[in-house]
Amino acid sequence: MDKQIVEFLIRAKRATYAGKGAETASSREKSHDLIYRDGDYMYYDTYLGTGKFAGEEALWIRGIPYWSMNYVGRVTGENFSGDFLKEALLLVPEDKPFRGPERYANGDYEYRCEIRGDAEWFQGREIITYKGTEIYECVFHGGLVE
Repeated sequence: MDKQIVEFLIRAKRATYAGKGAETASSREKSHDLIYRDGDYMYYDTYLGTGKFAGEEALWIRGIPYWSMNYVGRVTGENFSGDFLKEALLLVPEDKPFRGPERYANGDYEYRCEIRGDAEWFQGREIITYKGTEIYECVFHGGLVE
């Protein structure tokens, strides 16, 4: 994935869910949908649920699907903070622009993300712990589409 596309993807992620961006009209019954456009690029994030959720992020270039990522996650313990998750996701790394950084901590919360692969084909898992106890998990996978 070239630098311009990665930069767009990072801007899009920071402007939508992680950045507390406004939702657009629901594409499916009770779905949460967020869209970001810039020139020839469009990013779309759509998901179902909150405490237990599943969704997809996708990127189009000039109206042609280019990249996609599916994810499913759940809150598994007490004291989950959606704001902390969004804080971590704002730190999406340029070399792996999928979810958050390998590690991020703030107070009693810690976010960790493990990824195998690259933008063309990848799988990963992220967790959040509170005072050392896992309280959230999400698995994701994706890559280029033709």
